[in-house]
Amino acid sequence: MALQAGIVGLPNAGKTTLFNALTQAGAEITAYATVSDKANVGMAPIADERLPQVATVVSARKVTPAAVRVMDVPGTGRQLLGGLREVDALLAVLNGWGQDASPQRDLETLELELLVADRDHVERRLERVESQAKSGDPKVRAEADDLRKLIAHLDDGGALRDYPAELPPELEPLTTKPIVAVENGPGGIDLKLEAELAELPDEEAAEFREGPSALGTIVPRLFEALDLLSFFTAGEKETRAWTLHRGETALDAAGEIHTDIARGFIRCEVIGWADLVECGSHAEAAKRGLQRLEGKTYEVADGDVLNIRFNV
Repeated sequence: MALQAGIVGLPNAGKTTLFNALTQAGAEITAYATVSDKANVGMAPIADERLPQVATVVSARKVTPAAVRVMDVPGTGRQLLGGLREVDALLAVLNGWGQDASPQRDLETLELELLVADRDHVERRLERVESQAKSGDPKVRAEADDLRKLIAHLDDGGALRDYPAELPPELEPLTTKPIVAVENGPGGIDLKLEAELAELPDEEAAEFREGPSALGTIVPRLFEALDLLSFFTAGEKETRAWTLHRGETALDAAGEIHTDIARGFIRCEVIGWADLVECGSHAEAAKRGLQRLEGKTYEVADGDVLNIRFNV
């Protein structure tokens, strides 16, 4: 599944502008949002200069970058924020334009709104669980007790991220997700300009920039916040980049590609992308002893090129 990021921010901070800058979706920007408004959802390709080099070696007919699935919800109400509970990280857009602008103040306000939304979410979960607990199921009654303790912790000024016990997995809280702050203004990123440049060809847009694009700036911060790495699959039909959490294994990588590949995993041929590019082919890399066989528990490294053998 693609990396997922949700965009949050106070009114008029530039959330949808950031969404358009990242996805080139051209979503309509409105001043007011209602619960009935639909979330904007789009894909943002992750540029990686290593990918085309690997693709050239195998003469790939199709090159597919890894991507971030981006969701922009309208507003910060409890029901609206609920749609972001399954994302991996939050992009917090902070207004940096104007003399009265205070990105740090806005971030604190936004974090408070996320906390309130989480408390309401826990309270509603408790109401459902207490109703189910009347059946006498000890597991359900134990969850109800845990939720009461959690609400007491929040009411005492605590946060979900510092709760001393394990959180119920059904909650999917917002305030435990990594938050990447994106300042929209002269001290950060000019999101309006970036959204306009996103509509131009890459080479033409680069002429107007003094540094990386919004996507090029934000993606490395997402990777750092989520402790991610990239690996590649290289074939003549398609060469593709994928994301994986650092510390995950070849079996996890197989599951990222397809569940059938993970189910039928036999072994994995591994070579570093730079070694493959230098050798010019898998055959030459194997001849030099740079390609090796690994099992399910091999910990994938950033830049690995994997060829997974499987049988279903």
